[in-house]
Amino acid sequence: MKGNFNEIINSEQLILVDFFADWCGPCKVLAPILKEVKDEMGETLKIVKIDVDKNQSIAGKYQVRGVPTMILFKEGKTLWRQSGVVQKSEIVKTATSFL
Repeated sequence: MKGNFNEIINSEQLILVDFFADWCGPCKVLAPILKEVKDEMGETLKIVKIDVDKNQSIAGKYQVRGVPTMILFKEGKTLWRQSGVVQKSEIVKTATSFL
């Protein structure tokens, strides 16, 4: 984890945190979807990937029980949270609603 997680999520920019694990099949399905989301949203959204096995304290703090889990933050507040694979259109629509 590069940088301080709290500094990252306290940004005024929208931050989508993807809690994942290397052994997780659905996480591998979600990865290219998130790349498409980033391509579409550009600088309006920052995507941060957190490996739950290497960052157990962060995963625990946000009560991440299963992967993948995505949490959308702005200025340190949780705006949206979803577990499982979510389609690009839904992620974009949700993120855009908080801009």
